[in-house]
Amino acid sequence: MKWVLSFLLLSAAFLPCGCQTAYYATMEKFGYEKRDLLKSAVAKARDEQKDAQAQFKDALTRMKEMYNLQGGDLERAYSKLKANQESCNSQAADVRKRIRDMDQVANDLFAEWEKEAATFTNPTFASDSRRKLADTRARYAQLAGSLRGAEATMEPVLKSLGEHVLYLKHNLNAAAIASLKGEATAIQGQIDSLLVQMNASIAEAEAFLKTLN
Repeated sequence: MKWVLSFLLLSAAFLPCGCQTAYYATMEKFGYEKRDLLKSAVAKARDEQKDAQAQFKDALTRMKEMYNLQGGDLERAYSKLKANQESCNSQAADVRKRIRDMDQVANDLFAEWEKEAATFTNPTFASDSRRKLADTRARYAQLAGSLRGAEATMEPVLKSLGEHVLYLKHNLNAAAIASLKGEATAIQGQIDSLLVQMNASIAEAEAFLKTLN
């Protein structure tokens, strides 16, 4: 059944916003409630974050290789760095989309949960349901904040890396490389800080997923 869920989730990405209700109804027919969809959305956001982290790590490695090059092929080293920079941009866009998808499902789940909690006539059931909703909302807010924080930190890194690569395009020689070492070191520090923040957001996603099991 996992392939069914993956296929339906992929199909949902192409649905207009007005079709979201029909999408949820279809998923319920296959036995998937919004809670299941949120788990899947969080897992996908976590996985995209991991993929982005790997791309930034590669860019860091390529940059270090380029500036430690001793009489090697600068053109080849530059091409590898540029390819990694482009991959970082692409992966960052995927991360942003996954976070939007995750927020959509979470907001719809919480809205439904709130309405259903209000239908209880048993005060114990009503109180327990509202408490669990509040707890889940708080945990989700922490997760979403962590993911968005890492996403926001990507932007200045992408900008610095992109400008650096563009400058290298027009100044690919040993003298320029030597003069840019200080700037390169600063960007490497930015990437290191980003990787730490991404680790934290991935850990938050793992922790949140455990609460939904």
